[in-house]
Amino acid sequence: MNKTLLLIKHEFLGTVRRKAFIILTIAFPLIALLGILAGQVLPGMIKTTTTTEKVGFVDQVGIFTQNITENNIHLIPYSTEEAAKTALEQKDVTEYFIIPSDYISTGVIHIYTLTSEIAPGGTVQSAISDFLLNNLLKGNSEAVITRAKNPLNITSTTLTSGGTPASNQGGFSAFILPYIFSILLLLAIFTSSGYLLQGLGEEKENRVMEILLSSISPRQLLAGKVLGLGAAGLLQIIVWLISANFLLRMASASWGNVLGSLQITPEFLLLGIVYFILGYLLMAILMAGVGSISPTAREGQQMSVIFIMPVIIPFYFLPLILENSDSIAVRILTFIPLTAPITVMVRSGLSVIPVWELLISIGILILSVWGCFVLTTKLFRTYLLMYGKRPDLREIVRSFRAS
Repeated sequence: MNKTLLLIKHEFLGTVRRKAFIILTIAFPLIALLGILAGQVLPGMIKTTTTTEKVGFVDQVGIFTQNITENNIHLIPYSTEEAAKTALEQKDVTEYFIIPSDYISTGVIHIYTLTSEIAPGGTVQSAISDFLLNNLLKGNSEAVITRAKNPLNITSTTLTSGGTPASNQGGFSAFILPYIFSILLLLAIFTSSGYLLQGLGEEKENRVMEILLSSISPRQLLAGKVLGLGAAGLLQIIVWLISANFLLRMASASWGNVLGSLQITPEFLLLGIVYFILGYLLMAILMAGVGSISPTAREGQQMSVIFIMPVIIPFYFLPLILENSDSIAVRILTFIPLTAPITVMVRSGLSVIPVWELLISIGILILSVWGCFVLTTKLFRTYLLMYGKRPDLREIVRSFRAS
């Protein structure tokens, strides 16, 4: 046990002293802080100048005569297409459009410009749309015209089975924090487990592994490396969470309407730490198993893709999770050990995950961690000192049976 603790301390201190680890740990809070400061300082430093763009139009219907200035776009009427074309060639206007006589039935507008473009700029397109609506709806009140321009403003309320508003209403503010945290969680897991895989490969190539195994058992070696690097990764996550809580309060002064409702709740914090620990342990043990059977560190990194790809699967299912976070497919991802950490983090911002689902998910993860630890320990005993040759799947299964 003392040897395991010494190895945990060695791996932890060795990791937190790495320049790459230190830079990665402080990079995200620092970038966020710089972004917040820029959002507070730059608007006062930048002097905005309003320029009016001239756009010509030819009305072949004969009813579009009002509101010819929209959103700093000045619409200049021309009686004929030839006159509009001449103005464009002389650069009196940047472009012109024709409202054909059958516009009411077709809705087609023809736009002409001297530059190649897929579609008109957003400002110009919006100005033309407002101009058409103002004239089509003339005679109506300003309120009706404004509502026609913005006919839909949805507010969604989630109800409980009893018909009362649920405590977790979801939405952008509830989703964005778990989504960002899931990315940071994924990064921390990959970083810590990657260090483990790289360290095993280098120690195996340099024959340092022979010295280690002469004084410590394979089980102690695996436990010490996994727990030591895991402690470093957990420290990284805690630093990010503490800094995020501080930065959210600071940012609410600038973007209170967006960030005012963002907060790191104790439940979310507990859930994030639990899934980081279990997700990391599973990934690290799998990486250790890959490192034990790989003859070189480079080959081990190539083989690790087998386990890395499933972990990022929830991001491919993100549209489905956003649309229906309680669907069967999303629940299945919640129960699969490699996809559970990211899926649960994203789901936690969209809906209330039933307690029984969390218990089953955590239980499966714990059993997977223990099972993989037992199997990887057997791989350590058999293949950690094997050089120059990678065993095939049949040999690995035979060694499991033999042990």
